[in-house]
Amino acid sequence: MYNNFEIKIYKKNDSNPINIKFLKDLSVEAYSFCYLDNIFIVFHSFNNNILYLIYTNKKKSIISYNLINNKKINEVKNAHKTYITNFRYCLDKNNKRDLIISISCNDNNIKLWNINNLECLHNFENIYNSGQLFSACFLNNNNQINIITGNSNFNNSELIKIYDINGNKIKEINNSNDNIFFIDVFYDNKFSKIYIITGNFGNAKSYDYNENKIYHKYNINDNRSHNNIIINDKEEIIKLLECSYDGDIKIWNFHSGELLNKLIIIYNNLYGICLWDNEYLFIGCEDGSIKLLNIKKGKIIKNLIGHKKRVLNIKKINHPLYEECLVSQDNDYQMKLWANLDKNKI
Repeated sequence: MYNNFEIKIYKKNDSNPINIKFLKDLSVEAYSFCYLDNIFIVFHSFNNNILYLIYTNKKKSIISYNLINNKKINEVKNAHKTYITNFRYCLDKNNKRDLIISISCNDNNIKLWNINNLECLHNFENIYNSGQLFSACFLNNNNQINIITGNSNFNNSELIKIYDINGNKIKEINNSNDNIFFIDVFYDNKFSKIYIITGNFGNAKSYDYNENKIYHKYNINDNRSHNNIIINDKEEIIKLLECSYDGDIKIWNFHSGELLNKLIIIYNNLYGICLWDNEYLFIGCEDGSIKLLNIKKGKIIKNLIGHKKRVLNIKKINHPLYEECLVSQDNDYQMKLWANLDKNKI
């Protein structure tokens, strides 16, 4: 039985050790065609002293930006035939390069890039015969890099396909019940297991990668989209956290499938979520705010105001100048940097 906390916002005057404040605008051209999981990515380069921000614009470009010197590095125009919906990153240690995939749901393909020179290494075309390719991710297992894809179509066929980086299909995992809007990988180092995580209308799921079958369904019979999922494996109980269009955060015991908590944040859509540490979660909301949730107390303790439209994606980064920061993107071309610093230090 779970604890169901309805959070009446806004809570004020709570002790808040995270002093996040708006620092600067990063872009006014960042575009999102769909409200998906990774519409931008941030990573430290393997090859040079660059903190990369990768995003797209309305010209279907892939834009690389250096967050250290705040300068655009490069732009690949018309990188896809239709709008780019999300990105993922992987470090290729064997070949000493930074890899990304760009995904376009309407042209149903994925492109693999060496981001250091923006060379397109492979184009995965027509991965699915029907439906749309909303999400994909890397699987890096002992430096063997694969790409995992999931589709959404009107036949409700949740078909996961796994490819190597040369475009050769390795295997499929099929479940005929649901679409896929979100897909990711969780490496359980304690038990040396790999799981695929998916989100869709009605539930989140985990798949046992080696056994090619569903491990758990995480659902309480709602009928809303589950578009962002993260795993917290820093505590004794591994937890799956996900947000939905119902305006709530659900916290599950990953290995048992038990619902541990349901936190009702707002009575409207939630989008991006970002785990700061075991106690705090940042949440992107329909009203343009970013809310800081104390998970253990079930309280909203801070509202970050700056975006004018729905906040779609939030990521925690480590900046060489500002240390722990947030990068956020909304549905109005805006990307912002938030820093955990006192005002007189910024």
